[in-house]
Amino acid sequence: MAHDCSRRTSTMGQPMSNALLFPGQGSQAVGMGREFAEAFPEAKAVFDQVDDALGESLSTMIWDGPESDLNLTRNAQPALMAVSIAILRVMEARGLNIAGQVAYVAGHSLGEYTALAAGGSIGIGETARLLRLRGDAMQKAVPVGEGAMAAILGLDLDQVTDVAQKASQGEICQAANDNAPGQVVVSGTRSAVERAIDIAKAQGAKRAILLPVSAPFHCALMQPAADVMAEALANTEIARPAVPLIANVLATPIEEPAQIRQHLVEQVTGSVRWRETIAWMAANGVTQCVEVGAGKVLTGLTRRIASEISGLSVSKPDDLDPAIAALVG
Repeated sequence: MAHDCSRRTSTMGQPMSNALLFPGQGSQAVGMGREFAEAFPEAKAVFDQVDDALGESLSTMIWDGPESDLNLTRNAQPALMAVSIAILRVMEARGLNIAGQVAYVAGHSLGEYTALAAGGSIGIGETARLLRLRGDAMQKAVPVGEGAMAAILGLDLDQVTDVAQKASQGEICQAANDNAPGQVVVSGTRSAVERAIDIAKAQGAKRAILLPVSAPFHCALMQPAADVMAEALANTEIARPAVPLIANVLATPIEEPAQIRQHLVEQVTGSVRWRETIAWMAANGVTQCVEVGAGKVLTGLTRRIASEISGLSVSKPDDLDPAIAALVG
């Protein structure tokens, strides 16, 4: 059953207005999280846990590169999760209580797994293994060069959905990420995506550009990866999270483990409804979003979607004090 859409309240009975956001692929950078690991034992412990779970020193690759290896889907996904959770553990050591001070969590694509790890729904080691499997399965689902993704700027979701339908011509072309007003990503077979670029430009898009990705994520071509994840998740222990997750494919909150399992599978081929996710938060009492992890992509999108929500990001130690002050008071 989906979470009641009324505002969550703290143990003191006060409405909570905070949400935590966790970044997706594309936010990774060599060196991310190193300052936290060097300064805070709580952070170092997370990287050690992920290394142990994967049976390799992913942390060395995160901090020293090479960038080409870190950017591989199989590495970027667990790496971004590790950095976010390492930072979160430091925030918790400084007084953050997710269950008491956060109303909702959400993550962009792989960030949804990070959000579930943050809420205690899936263990950190298990999350790392799932993301490694997910990255491998997504990469293997479509031979390199046969799929593509493109960002369409200046058209809304309905317009891009229409573009994708016209471009498909018997092939796969879908709206994959609805990131913000006027920023929608399409995914599918390369020829269909290239047609979508031409159609979008003809229909008034400000820009339509191929993205430097290794596979066509979040479209029907990812069904083989969804099947792999369905089997893996069926054998994964998933607990009720400490706070509701706003699911990518629903843009509304869920808490039940069976629903979480189902929507993590659907998410592989389904659209990331990020614009609607932030809009739902704004309509349901969230006034502050804190992005935890590498980069500031989601903070920028939040500003574009709901300017009334204040956004903070925590990607380096200097960001800690302002974020803790904002969340904990």
